[in-house]
Amino acid sequence: MTEFLIRHFIKDYKDVEKISVRTAYGVLASIVGIFCNVFLFAVKFVVGLVLHSVSVTADAFNNLSDAGSSIISFVGVKMAEKPADKDHPFGHGRIEYIAALVVSFLVLEVGFTFLKDSFGKILHPETMNFQIVSVVILILSIAVKLWLGMFNRKLGEKIDSKVMMAVFTDSMGDVITTSATILSLIFFAITDINIDGIVGVGVALVVMWAGVGIAKDTLEPLIGQAIDPEVYEEIKHFVEKYDGIEGTHDLIVHNYGPGRSMASIHAEVPNDVDIEQSHEIIDRIERDAAKELGIFLVIHMDPVEMRDKRVLRIRDKTVEILQDLDPACTIHDFRMVPGEKQTNLIFDMVVPIDYDEKKKSDLSQQLIERIKAVDPHCECVITVESDYVAQSSPEDK
Repeated sequence: MTEFLIRHFIKDYKDVEKISVRTAYGVLASIVGIFCNVFLFAVKFVVGLVLHSVSVTADAFNNLSDAGSSIISFVGVKMAEKPADKDHPFGHGRIEYIAALVVSFLVLEVGFTFLKDSFGKILHPETMNFQIVSVVILILSIAVKLWLGMFNRKLGEKIDSKVMMAVFTDSMGDVITTSATILSLIFFAITDINIDGIVGVGVALVVMWAGVGIAKDTLEPLIGQAIDPEVYEEIKHFVEKYDGIEGTHDLIVHNYGPGRSMASIHAEVPNDVDIEQSHEIIDRIERDAAKELGIFLVIHMDPVEMRDKRVLRIRDKTVEILQDLDPACTIHDFRMVPGEKQTNLIFDMVVPIDYDEKKKSDLSQQLIERIKAVDPHCECVITVESDYVAQSSPEDK
């Protein structure tokens, strides 16, 4: 069904890097979400009235809020498609994140409302009516929400959309809450004990938790995220594959919406190559990055020594010492400036972003001492920088 909808309603559906295609995916997900959630709201609302069940009604209005969320997502996706203008030179892509943030607050509001109603139900329970047809309808609801969640996940994976992945998470939360509702009905039929209010509290808490999760996922790109390690490696290898590029560092990526990124990186070039030749290589890489990666890439050239054996030997020794002190750290922009009484080693040291000032200072001092032990004439001039790449968790490895 998912592939059928994609192929019949999205033109050029394989070209997911195009903004228009990404927008079409978002529109399709929104329309399908509106249809499914309005249908589920109508069914559950009727069932809730018949059963006098606050947990079923909570589920119904949660679906209605999901339909409203799909409408907001639709508007957000369409507005995000607007091209750049004089007031917004980087486009309007972040509107999609803002729309998702509004959705998260709607989900939270529904959760708070039914948390209050559920506590009232615990204090003043109402009579429930068990009907097998109601359970069947709720099971159908689970099937619809499960499909809708998988539908959003598949579309989200195709276009790398955090918003759609958040909708997937929200749908899975609905599957859990509806399952809990069915459990309360079956429990009442078997024991004649009404746990509807207690289950309603559980439903409300799950809904609120889903709202918090959506807010977190959409706030991260708005605030500014660390670079995904896979994105880092992709850009790094793309730049370093060109002849005349000896290495890269200081990659920073700015997200201006799904599929809209701007990045800057330092590329190391041999210091004995004509500057115009290196500049031509840099220009070509920037053009190719825009075409092949869809990223507006700005490259800064750093000339590095490639022939002087003494410089290379001392640089390699510095790298070896630092790796022994802390394998998480690296150096770049290494220069050696000889003088009458001493030789200055000038370089940048990159450390994990969570290192505090004391740890940075201690590590720098240890490195200086170890280098002076190798060559007392060497004096280090170290600039400490933080790493902007996200650290992989054990689960990612």
